[in-house]
Amino acid sequence: MKPFLIATLAALGVVTCACSSSSPAAQPAHTATVTANAAASRSVTPAPTPSPPTSLVAARCQTGHLSASAGAPQGYRSGLQLVIIFKNTGTAACTLHGWPRVWQSTGPPVTNIGQPASEGPVPPATVVTLPPNGTASARLQIEDSATYSTPTCKPVKATSLVVIPPGEKTATHISFGSTACKGSAKLMRVTTVVQGSGG
Repeated sequence: MKPFLIATLAALGVVTCACSSSSPAAQPAHTATVTANAAASRSVTPAPTPSPPTSLVAARCQTGHLSASAGAPQGYRSGLQLVIIFKNTGTAACTLHGWPRVWQSTGPPVTNIGQPASEGPVPPATVVTLPPNGTASARLQIEDSATYSTPTCKPVKATSLVVIPPGEKTATHISFGSTACKGSAKLMRVTTVVQGSGG
């Protein structure tokens, strides 16, 4: 009986050893789980968001950030012409586009006389960018009031020009003597603004 018991215990020992030696075989499954967690961790990392492009479009020039002046008048055919010069007095670039509105005036108090300047067909309107202290200009023609009949033009002495920059509602004033018309006659024509002082 004893030899048989010893043999049986020995056999159990072999089985126990075989079971314990098989446990490392479960390690690859544990390793695979760690690898999956690492992959999941990488997938939730947000990609860097690119910065939005900076706008390069400058704001429209406001009357409060512009000065206006008149160049020396020059005679032409039946009248005179001069350049109206706008200067950017602000600290940032701004834009002008289109035609200024212009009246002859007297005063004080400042009073508009007659009809505003009509818009000349050339040059075509383009956006003009003025850096700080940059300039733009428009050309103004004033016809001789004597070329119009009395019913349409009653000559009046003007002492200044009322000028509203393109797109604005607030006027600026330029001291400039000329003869205006009370009535329906349109003595003046103005061009769109262009880059520079028009010198």
